Amino acid sequence: MRKDFGRHAARHRHVHEAVAAALLTMLIGSAHGAPFNDAQPPARVPALGAHTLLVQTEGKGVSPAVSKPITTEASGSLLLALVSSYASNSGDPTDSYSNVWKQLGPSVVYNGYGGRFNARAYVALSARGGANHTISVIKSGDAVGEISVPFIEIRHAGVLKDVAQNYPVPGTAGRVASKLARVWHDVAGDPSVSSTSLTSGSVTTTGPATLIAVWWGDATVYSMTAVPDNGFKVIDSFLELPPNSGTQCAVAFRQVAAAGTYSVTWTGSPAQGAILWLFAFQSGE
Repeated sequence: MRKDFGRHAARHRHVHEAVAAALLTMLIGSAHGAPFNDAQPPARVPALGAHTLLVQTEGKGVSPAVSKPITTEASGSLLLALVSSYASNSGDPTDSYSNVWKQLGPSVVYNGYGGRFNARAYVALSARGGANHTISVIKSGDAVGEISVPFIEIRHAGVLKDVAQNYPVPGTAGRVASKLARVWHDVAGDPSVSSTSLTSGSVTTTGPATLIAVWWGDATVYSMTAVPDNGFKVIDSFLELPPNSGTQCAVAFRQVAAAGTYSVTWTGSPAQGAILWLFAFQSGE
């Protein structure tokens, strides 16, 4: 029995020694920067969330213009909205969760309409959300007039890292772009030339990001195309207008996994100028 007890004690001693060695290895690894198995999970990357496109056509609108409901995250998202309508409908958007909307730069006036139409962009940081989430715009100047409003959620986004806005016309290739902190410009040119490729300004990211591109054509046409390149995918569009007309629009996104500088070229027909925006959203962590 004494001999068996000795063997039993020896087995326990070996187990304790093995555990001690394992703990020592973990401590040494930690001292050299090696992570424990229960290390913090990696930061969440931004991603495209829910989205919709509110459209009212000319002469058939109402005020307020209200979007279809979408389901957004309760917290942790950033919201983007753009409004294109009569310049007299100058009110900021509101939403059903009472988020605070900030306009990004001045409104951009459409060429060729005597200053009657413009487009503008808004963002809501650290947004509240949930079911039946809608956005609305009070049309104080022309209640029945046309309006288009993209409404987009970017999940796990803490910051709008960069934004470019420009207004190329066929033949200019969209060379003039603006950053949020710069003076915003329009690009002048000859709208009669045949080129149909319009290039946005560039945005620069420092890590994974969700890119949102928006195209606002300015021609008096009813049927058109607008196709982005460089890995962007259209998520919402209004390119087949009814006889009473409306405000043409296309929205596209691209998910990027690394830091870089990005732009997008829109190709379409017939040839027309377009107000362009490109946004880069990151987690902020």
